[in-house]
Amino acid sequence: MKLYLLSLGCAKNSVDSEHLLGLLESAGAEIVPTPEEADTAIVNTCGF
Repeated sequence: MKLYLLSLGCAKNSVDSEHLLGLLESAGAEIVPTPEEADTAIVNTCGF
């Protein structure tokens, strides 16, 4: 599966996104640089 991740918000959110990307890659996902290339897009936002 090809995934695109957009991370919005604070610095902690960026760290969380990097951790999530690592987990997704280790599960076999291919991370792509643009949403147009992706099968699925994930938007990670900050609530603060």
